[in-house]
Amino acid sequence: MGLRTSMVATCAGLLLCLGAGPAVSAQSGQLSSGLSNPGYHDKPDWFKVSFLDLREDVGEATASGKRVMLYFYQDGCPYCKKLLEDNFGQRKIADKTRKHFDVIAINMWGSREVIDMSGKEIAEKKFASNMRVMYTPTLLFLNEQGKPVLRINGYYFPHKFDAVLDYVSQHMETKVSFRDYYAKRNPEPASGKLHQDPSFLRAPYDLTAKARKDEKYLMVMFEQKQCRACDELHNDIFQRPRTRAELKHVDTVLLDMWADTPVVTPAGKSTTASAWASKLNIKYAPTTVFFDQSGNEVFRMEAYLKAFHVQGAMAYVYSGAYRTQPNFQRFLQARRAELEKQGEHVDLWK
Repeated sequence: MGLRTSMVATCAGLLLCLGAGPAVSAQSGQLSSGLSNPGYHDKPDWFKVSFLDLREDVGEATASGKRVMLYFYQDGCPYCKKLLEDNFGQRKIADKTRKHFDVIAINMWGSREVIDMSGKEIAEKKFASNMRVMYTPTLLFLNEQGKPVLRINGYYFPHKFDAVLDYVSQHMETKVSFRDYYAKRNPEPASGKLHQDPSFLRAPYDLTAKARKDEKYLMVMFEQKQCRACDELHNDIFQRPRTRAELKHVDTVLLDMWADTPVVTPAGKSTTASAWASKLNIKYAPTTVFFDQSGNEVFRMEAYLKAFHVQGAMAYVYSGAYRTQPNFQRFLQARRAELEKQGEHVDLWK
């Protein structure tokens, strides 16, 4: 057992092993001055107290018959709060997670040192950037060699998160894709229809820029008929004036991710909606993928999001901000600050 590992019990007792700068309790979010860290959300006390040497963490998890779950978060994230409270707040989910996983929290803006699987020591925020973390929460599930076997970008409702736990803990990634696994056990009640809009592109779906005859970015929404989040997206978020205004800046197409609908992709390849969804590794409905005028994917949304984030994603792409600001969260922070400056209060959970 290495020195870093042998000190875990001591660190757990002190709850202050977070390196330089103001000390913050790993459990309470209290600064050493006694002030609260704004936006901090308490994490379950059964999360692993780790020195962030991923080689040791993976080895210890494997020896215990578990796998590592990396939880990337940021303070003030309502989706992280929902994961911690609504998902891990359910005893069944918490017990299953504790049984099969060592959960390690990583602050996407943090300065603690992480030793990655190659032995390189880098700050949390650099590690998050290297792993292309664009949303919080982002969950990376690692196998016994420390390689990601499933990535969750954003928040999943408890019933779907429970399926993720079963899929990874049973090593199902060697047998079936998650999208096919989940399709067989999806219990989600929904409207049972796709929500086509008069403003969306219609069949035949030739999605090349030449066929669309404009210079707009293309927004492709992969959905399914049994999808409660899709219902909310179209019946609520897409009906809001600001969302309607943002939609005018992109060409939008809605595809059934399971259908054999003929499609010519932005790159000019003839295929079907289901085959294209599989090729793009679409795991969640709704998933929205943005393409530039050359047919290249530039951004995607693939989790449950509220209005501010949906509207922000469209603006992030069509404004070209993704080319100069590679971090979506930084873009959203600036966008929110500007809206607040103009007198518009932004509620992230509406």
